[in-house]
Amino acid sequence: MQDLSELQDILDYNFSDISWLKLALTHRSYDRENNERLEFVGDSILDYVIAVNLYNRYPHLAEGNLSKIKAALVNQFTLVEIATKIGIGKYLLLGPGEERSGGRKRPSIIADALEAVFASVAFDSNMYQAIRVIELLYDEYMDNAEHLISKDYKSILQEYVQKRKIKLPTYEVRGTEGPDHNNVFIVECVISELGIKVPARGRSKKEASQVAAEKALSLINSKGFF
Repeated sequence: MQDLSELQDILDYNFSDISWLKLALTHRSYDRENNERLEFVGDSILDYVIAVNLYNRYPHLAEGNLSKIKAALVNQFTLVEIATKIGIGKYLLLGPGEERSGGRKRPSIIADALEAVFASVAFDSNMYQAIRVIELLYDEYMDNAEHLISKDYKSILQEYVQKRKIKLPTYEVRGTEGPDHNNVFIVECVISELGIKVPARGRSKKEASQVAAEKALSLINSKGFF
């Protein structure tokens, strides 16, 4: 395993018991004692810290906008960006198969490891230290978070697949429901290279497409495609 002193410097936190950090960096392919339980805790800590920070930083924003910003900040895409910046992949403990298949750069793995690191700080000391580490890593994101309100889900999904050189999603109308004067449109978001086909309903084709894009993003997150 790599020397962890550099990672501790980046986090601006020195562990009293380094085994907590090692556990946070241990993937299930490496050992039965791994970071999955820590990731579960870290996910909740992150949600709390981002929510409180947004509440304090943006007192003029309504709950709906705060929720949209928080969702963008705690999703896998942002976690991967931060985890990549701090080079968390090189510190991971992986099994041989995961190592050969590129696990050190697999987004779902490095995102989960980062959340596990947040929890490991809390268990090594206390919540205040975990909050401080999260705020350090997220500071620039939370300072410039208002632009996330104006981003629609179709644009976010398009940017995401473009960065990964995947064919753009298509939106196909699959039918309508209800009377002519009150139609509900059914639109399916298709990302063929990932085998994703997500139907959604809306009062207009545009609304249904946005809902379908949002569902596709959630599916990508939950399945760890990247």
